[in-house]
Amino acid sequence: MRHWLGPLLFGLIVAAATAWAAVLYIPYGLMNVAMDRLGQGGINKMSYGNLASPQRQPVVRPSPDLAYSSCSYDLSAGPVAIDVTPVPGRYSSLSIFDAATDVIFVRNDVEAEGKPYRIIVARAGQTAPAGAEVVRTDHDRGIALIRLLLKHPKEIAGFDAARRQSSCAPVTNKK
Repeated sequence: MRHWLGPLLFGLIVAAATAWAAVLYIPYGLMNVAMDRLGQGGINKMSYGNLASPQRQPVVRPSPDLAYSSCSYDLSAGPVAIDVTPVPGRYSSLSIFDAATDVIFVRNDVEAEGKPYRIIVARAGQTAPAGAEVVRTDHDRGIALIRLLLKHPKEIAGFDAARRQSSCAPVTNKK
């Protein structure tokens, strides 16, 4: 029995190390895949996706009654501004995720009182415009996701111009 103790202990250590590594690194890998799928407009630019269908599912289990706009952001060159213009009479929300897939900010149209708003996403030490609402993160990369609720898929044509008023862009320091 003693000759099995060493291999058993070794196996348990390898299993624990593998589980720890998986928990630590899998979220970053998943976020990289999501950023590639959602960032069709490029980094630090808003993409306005088509409605999900069985043939087009850029994220796991997308809702067919939501129009998604997304921004894959990279803060390595500085902060990013996310401007959101809610569509009157429709539920919408902004969720910002960091590279570890953690939600670092959420606001919906009710909380915004239906008014446009700007969020600056920045790392610690990065300068943001005075008076700006800043969301700090420990990661350079992530995704901002705007969801717009539709009553019927055909409504997307009527709301597309309004949802394209929301944007994502690097913050420029004008002097």
